[in-house]
Amino acid sequence: MTTTGALISAETLAAQLSDPGLRVVEVDVSPAAHNEWHIHGAVLWNIYAHLKDAEYRPVDDAAVEELLRRSGIEPESRVVFYGYAPAFGYWLLKAHGHARTQILDCSRAAWQGHGYPVTSTPSQPVRSSYRLAAPDPRLGATRAQVREAIGVPSTTLLDVRTRAEYDGERFWPSGGMDPNGRAGHVPSAVHQPMAELLDQDGRFLPEDDLRHVFAGIDLDGPTELITYCTVGGRATAAWFALTQLLGRDHVRVYDGSWAEWGRTSDAPVATLETLV
Repeated sequence: MTTTGALISAETLAAQLSDPGLRVVEVDVSPAAHNEWHIHGAVLWNIYAHLKDAEYRPVDDAAVEELLRRSGIEPESRVVFYGYAPAFGYWLLKAHGHARTQILDCSRAAWQGHGYPVTSTPSQPVRSSYRLAAPDPRLGATRAQVREAIGVPSTTLLDVRTRAEYDGERFWPSGGMDPNGRAGHVPSAVHQPMAELLDQDGRFLPEDDLRHVFAGIDLDGPTELITYCTVGGRATAAWFALTQLLGRDHVRVYDGSWAEWGRTSDAPVATLETLV
């Protein structure tokens, strides 16, 4: 069953920005764009600074709890995510049982391009006393669990990066390699680029179009899906489309993703060369 209200339109969010129960969070991999301008009242969650450690591994629950408190988020808050990786924030809160969570259904550029309000003034949220619930193990996958799933018929590993990343031509989506890592993909992983899930304004495609994009995936069966990308942003977007928009059960996110896997010396790696 699809999740009603998982997406919020730009028009609706703009009309609700003064709602005292609303918290808006921009999720990105750098503070540069947020510092230039952001939606009024929004705070920044920097994936590299707030959600990953120095080795690109997911931070612990204590760090997530502290981030929520600094962001002024209460258990009853309605949280709307936008930016480079809004689904990462959505998935993270859902994994910890936060009920009222949405994604802005347009890109950052589309919000500004349509004339909705922005500001460069830093937000000053009132600190909360949020107590984080334990994560739901059904929503996330560890590196060990991904390794165990390689070649297993009952589990599909879904790589949602670009073809160049999947083939091993680049480590990072920006085009570079990592001196401590290897490029490629997890053996047996199916390639499905996340970019194909969105239109030119950053909106998720209608349900029928999404089903067409995922035509190679069993959307109604009992098999398990594990999505991954580089740091988790695109993997969670695929998880969001599959679970919240298409109603697919049994989908997990490997949020360590390639930044962790590709930098693990004994993790098996496949490339275009190994496939030909």
